[in-house]
Amino acid sequence: MNVEMLRADTPSCRSYVHANNAGASPVPEPVHQAVLRHLDLERRIGGYAAQEAAAQDLTAFYTEAAALIGALPEEIAFIENATRAWDMAFYGMRLQPGDRIVTHASEYVSNVLAMLQRAEAAGVQIDFAPSDPSGQVDVAAMERMITPRTKLIALTHVPTSGGLVNPAEDAGRLARQHGIHFLLDACQSVGQIDIDVESIGCDMLCATGRKFLRGPRGTGFLFVRKTMIDRLEPPFVDLWAADWTAADAYELQPSARRFETFERHVAGQIGLLEAIRYARAIGLPQIEARITALAEDLRQRLAEVPGIRLHDTGARRCGIVTFTRKGEVAEQTALRLRHAGVMVSFTPRAYARIDFEARGLDAVVRASLHCFNDLNDLERLVATVAGETGARSVPDV
Repeated sequence: MNVEMLRADTPSCRSYVHANNAGASPVPEPVHQAVLRHLDLERRIGGYAAQEAAAQDLTAFYTEAAALIGALPEEIAFIENATRAWDMAFYGMRLQPGDRIVTHASEYVSNVLAMLQRAEAAGVQIDFAPSDPSGQVDVAAMERMITPRTKLIALTHVPTSGGLVNPAEDAGRLARQHGIHFLLDACQSVGQIDIDVESIGCDMLCATGRKFLRGPRGTGFLFVRKTMIDRLEPPFVDLWAADWTAADAYELQPSARRFETFERHVAGQIGLLEAIRYARAIGLPQIEARITALAEDLRQRLAEVPGIRLHDTGARRCGIVTFTRKGEVAEQTALRLRHAGVMVSFTPRAYARIDFEARGLDAVVRASLHCFNDLNDLERLVATVAGETGARSVPDV
């Protein structure tokens, strides 16, 4: 892996430590240029004509996204973000009063809110599986919670609240054994972990562009297994998702594109295509190995700083490192680092209420690394966390 080339493709690495890649990673230069080229084309010939001119790239998006996760092109839908992709799958299920969903305490806040809404509006029941001693979902306990009314296993692969990687493959085996549908939120794993939907066994998966894939904001995709597509009813349709076949009839698209809409961020879709190609050219196994090693190095360095407490759980961990500093609330730590040009984020209790309440946490600082980060980035991050003098400041952005 040519790290210097990756950093050259991200010119702001000269000034900033980009350690918020689980929030919004800076796009590499080829992605930036792909978006600009299409925006310039739209400005010159208009949006519709530009979309027609980009037909080959727009079609290639489905092939590349499918190859990224081991799927088929017809199983991919371009969606504006991972949450909306998750919603299209979840609300597309015909859940009835008394049907049950099994999930985990680490499930993403927006997903839980959607479940709570369906519980209130449709009488759906939510079962939260406990964690095992490592902090990941206890798959054996999850299995004991399954009843004849259990219709869905919903699991976040990499939660927002730490470096945990939930055992998605084990959940997939469980789902297949019991004939239950499996929806995986992979918005923080696609791009940093080598994903294969066949190995995982999920029926549906959502991903975003802006995080570890390093694509534009306002982009993402949904995977729906071919055998599952006709079992889902899109919560809304338009002239792209369906054909108006008679005055009182319509037919949905046979592919996952039934979950799309006609109006979309076309330049963003082209940018996401370029981001996927960029990642695949590096190699997802190589990206995963480097990110995992950098994160473990960072944990060891932070553990040596007085007053720092690490909060990552799980038997398997990824590129997200969470911590708190004694005497400083997480938001203040994150803002202090940002002012010094070290881009991190913080996760408040409201984003991970069940998990944080069980662990007695109010908030954590979240540093999330990518393969373009280097040892100088880690040293600067740790020095700034520790409050050492000489940690350079840059203008706030």
